Amino acid sequence: MTWQQRIDAALDARRAADALRVRTPVEHGAGRFLIREQRQYCNFSGNDYLGLSQHPAIIRAWQQGAEQYGVGSGGSGHVSGYTHAHQALEAHLADWLGYPRALLFISGFAANQALIAALTGKDDRILADRLSHASLLEAASLSPAQLRRFAHNDVAQLDALLDKPCEGQQLVVTEGIFSMDGDSAPLGEIHAAAQRQGSWLLVDDAHGIGVTGPEGRGSAAGQGVKPELLVVTFGKGVGISGAAVLCSDPVADYLLQFARHLIYSTSMPPAQAVALLAAFNLIRSDEGEARRQRLAGHIRQFRAGVGDLPMAITTSQSAIQPLIVGENARALQLAHTLRQQGIWVTAIRPPTVPAGTARLRLTLTAAHESADIAALLEALHVASE
Repeated sequence: MTWQQRIDAALDARRAADALRVRTPVEHGAGRFLIREQRQYCNFSGNDYLGLSQHPAIIRAWQQGAEQYGVGSGGSGHVSGYTHAHQALEAHLADWLGYPRALLFISGFAANQALIAALTGKDDRILADRLSHASLLEAASLSPAQLRRFAHNDVAQLDALLDKPCEGQQLVVTEGIFSMDGDSAPLGEIHAAAQRQGSWLLVDDAHGIGVTGPEGRGSAAGQGVKPELLVVTFGKGVGISGAAVLCSDPVADYLLQFARHLIYSTSMPPAQAVALLAAFNLIRSDEGEARRQRLAGHIRQFRAGVGDLPMAITTSQSAIQPLIVGENARALQLAHTLRQQGIWVTAIRPPTVPAGTARLRLTLTAAHESADIAALLEALHVASE
């Protein structure tokens, strides 16, 4: 089979399964409304949970940062790309989240890949929740360590796997809030299981930071847990992009030596770090709390009205509210019907989710109005008839 034949066969297989991904250019994809081909839709597909991507104060902070530093960092943080703006953001995050150190990464995907690649060796074992994000599972699969997956949120199975002999160290990996189901991990029980065996816990809290816990400090803080490794990303509740790893001083020093994503990648623009610091100050303010409460009200309103739909709903109490419909074609048809009614949603299909669990992945934000939630519920009832 030639290269072209291999590519054509893979694409044909995706088309036949109604699983071909297609990117669609839009305007204002992170806000309450999304515009495509001059038509406006109410957007229920974005991850801007607190509605901060359009916040005037954060936009001004980025502009001011660009005026001071320019629009790029100029290089790796190990060369010339680490500025006082980066240092200030790292110090703020470490103090706020209660860790000795924070290290910035260009994305959550890069942070997870860097951590797992730098820390694990061939004698080690990674124990990952089966529904962990692709960045975690891919990094674990590519690492020299042995990978074992435990059933979703199944602490008993995790305990049993931890009990098995291991020549090296064991790293437990999970998310705080799961990106496709919107449910939360029992972090206290998972951390206790890891500690019984002297193992470390890595928590990716991409969908919790800014949104849950006291002052928006995330899932771990909300459950009173301090994992050895905490990854927080900035493209969801914080409304921008990038990520940070929270850890001890020795781990931070180790990562600065051995995390290739830090050593060989251009660091985030310092203007972005300035905007992120402004965003975290807002998240910690009264306005941030008001936005979290507004989002919580939208979640309650949605869940109160969605129960009688002929679709499976998860136990999610987060901004992620998936409606599982099963077949790929059905999910695509429902998404199309909703868009005809001015509601923008996305059909999520395998391999992103397990086979037979294609779904509409609905995301609610503080930027929405109560009337938007009511319109979504009405459209869903009409589309499912």
